[in-house]
Amino acid sequence: MDRPELKPARPWFSAGPCAKRPGWDLDALENAFVGRSFRIPEGRARLAEVIEKSKRVLGLPPDYEVAIVPGSDTGAIEMAMWNLLGHTGVEVCCWENFGFTWLADVVDQLRLPDVTAHRADRYGALPDLSRVDFDHDVVFTWNGTTSGVCVPDGDWIPDDRRGLTICDATSAVFGMDVDAAKLDVITWSWQKALGGEGAHGMIALSPAAVERLAVFRPDRPLPKVFRLAKDGRVLDGLFDGFTINTPSMLAVEDALDALDWCAEVGGLPELVARSRRTLDVVARWVEASPHVEFLAEDRRTTSSTSICLRFTDPFLDGLPPERTAAFAARVRERIEENGAGHDLAAHREAPPGIRIWGGPTVDTEDVAALLPWVDWAFAETLHEFTTTTSIGHT
Repeated sequence: MDRPELKPARPWFSAGPCAKRPGWDLDALENAFVGRSFRIPEGRARLAEVIEKSKRVLGLPPDYEVAIVPGSDTGAIEMAMWNLLGHTGVEVCCWENFGFTWLADVVDQLRLPDVTAHRADRYGALPDLSRVDFDHDVVFTWNGTTSGVCVPDGDWIPDDRRGLTICDATSAVFGMDVDAAKLDVITWSWQKALGGEGAHGMIALSPAAVERLAVFRPDRPLPKVFRLAKDGRVLDGLFDGFTINTPSMLAVEDALDALDWCAEVGGLPELVARSRRTLDVVARWVEASPHVEFLAEDRRTTSSTSICLRFTDPFLDGLPPERTAAFAARVRERIEENGAGHDLAAHREAPPGIRIWGGPTVDTEDVAALLPWVDWAFAETLHEFTTTTSIGHT
C-alpha cells in the first residue's frame, strides 16, 4: 500500500512519561519557585495548590486527604501497602504486570501470612472479581497499563466493606470515570495523564484509611520516605503541602500548568470525553482492520488511556515468539523512522504489539493520523518477513 502523507502534529504516544498538554512549551515554567526553600510559606503554598487543584479537578470526596509523595506512583502505592497492610487479610487482584508486581511485594517483601490472589489467566481478561472478600484489604489497579484492560466501574466494590480498597489508579485518573468513593487509597503520578514530570506521586486517603494509620502500627521497619504517621498520628503538614523529601519546584510548576489546563478545557468530564473519543476512533479502525485487535477481550473493559493492540495474521500464527516480537518491533521501527509515532512499544511483559497512549493530553486527531501509518508499516513488514521466510526455506 502507498505510504501515508499526513502525519500527527504531535506524534507523542508514550504511556509514561506521557505527552504534554496541547500548546505546552518551556515558557509555562517561567514562574517556577526555584532557588528557594520549598518549606517557606511561598513554597508550601505552591505545593498546597497542587493538592487542592488535584482534588477539585478529580472531584474527590471533601473528607479525603491528599498528599504529594516521593517515587512517582510506585512510591505512592508502595507507601500505602507498607503503612496499611497487615491489619487484616489481603486480597490482590492482578491481570497485568503492575498488579502482579504489587502481589509479589505483598507476598515476597511484606511477607504477609493471609493473602489471596485473584489472577487473570491471560493478558486481555479480568479475574473473577465477584470472589473478592471485602472484609479484607483489597489491592488492585483500576486500569491495567500494560494490558489495556480496566475495571468497567466500581459497582463490584460494596459500600459497607470492612477492609480498605487500595487502588493504583495512575493510568486511570484524569482520563476515566473513577468512582473515588469506592476507594480508600488512590495513587497516581504527574507523569501519566497530566503529562507532567517524573519522580512525584500523589496519594489520596479516605477517612477509613486515615483511621487505620492511627490504630495500626506495622510490625516492620519503615524507611523515612515511606512514613505517613508517627506514634499513631499522621505526619504534621503532610496533607497541606509539607512533603517528606525535597520536591522539584520545576515539576510542581509543570503540574500546576497541567491542572490549570484541565480546568480550562472543561474539567474532568471533558478530560474523560477526550480520551473516550480517541478510543472510539481506534475501535472503529480495529473493527475495519483484519490485522489488528485489542488485547482487551471485552469492550466494557477496554482502556481508553493505555490502548493495547496486537497484530493478527495467519502468517504470524506460525512464527515462534521471538519472531513475533521482532515483527512487532519492525512495525514500530518503520513508523518511528518516518516521524509518524514515537514510543509505541508494548510493555516488555505484555504480548508483542503496540500501545497507544490515549489519555486526555493526546489529541484525537493525532491518533487518527497515526493509524494509517500502522496499516502501512504492517503491510510493509509482512511483505518483508514473508519474503525472508520464503527465501530461507528454498
